[in-house]
Amino acid sequence: MTGTAFPRLDSSVLADDGDELNFCSTCAFSQACLSQGMDKASLKDLHMLVEHVGPLHAGDHVFREGDPFEAIAAVRAGTVKTYIVDREGREHVLGFHLPGEVIGLNAIDGETYPCNAVALDTVMLCRFSFPRISVLATRVPGLQQHLFRLMSRDIGNAALLAGDWSADQRMASFLIGLSRRLAARGFSADRFQLTMARTDIANYLRLAPETVSRVLKRFQDDGLLKVDRRELELAARDKLEALAAPVLRL
Repeated sequence: MTGTAFPRLDSSVLADDGDELNFCSTCAFSQACLSQGMDKASLKDLHMLVEHVGPLHAGDHVFREGDPFEAIAAVRAGTVKTYIVDREGREHVLGFHLPGEVIGLNAIDGETYPCNAVALDTVMLCRFSFPRISVLATRVPGLQQHLFRLMSRDIGNAALLAGDWSADQRMASFLIGLSRRLAARGFSADRFQLTMARTDIANYLRLAPETVSRVLKRFQDDGLLKVDRRELELAARDKLEALAAPVLRL
């Protein structure tokens, strides 16, 4: 999968479950388990916790705000958007979750999910019973540490856009952050598709939709990006990273 442009949704990815010894290619917990010297065969307890969910299609909800919290889910393929709706009926995008990332962690403190999660394209999930994975985490220190790390990362990501950043800085940080997350899962760092609508990106970045379109066009005119509808290529990564540096603390 190395160097493949995201999203890659052919049958080999949708059906990828590794084998008796190897985790699937986008497993959210494999790194934590392997760091403890445990392969898939030695973690049959963990594997028994996994429920494969999907395919979900664009618009299908993984969970809704107020649903009872019973499990966290790891994205195997596709993109999931999390969001809330305020009392005036306005949507607020909280984040976009890619292969290898976990949704539902923000429900751990309560008995219900505090937000909605919806598929943006064809999505496959691994669903983990949280009560049972919590017990297992006490037996696998690396898994417990990994869960804490994931929660910390979510908190950090939520705080990044709280600063008084310019539209260019916000967009550059979004693109560089997306690039790095995809590269960590073996996708191309410089070529990928925006699986989310520009209106959703604008909502997430706290910008007007027309501002997002204007910034993307300016980036393209300045040679930073090559844009073909939702297909992007980072043509001047160093300049984008320089713009993103204050936001991402590069």
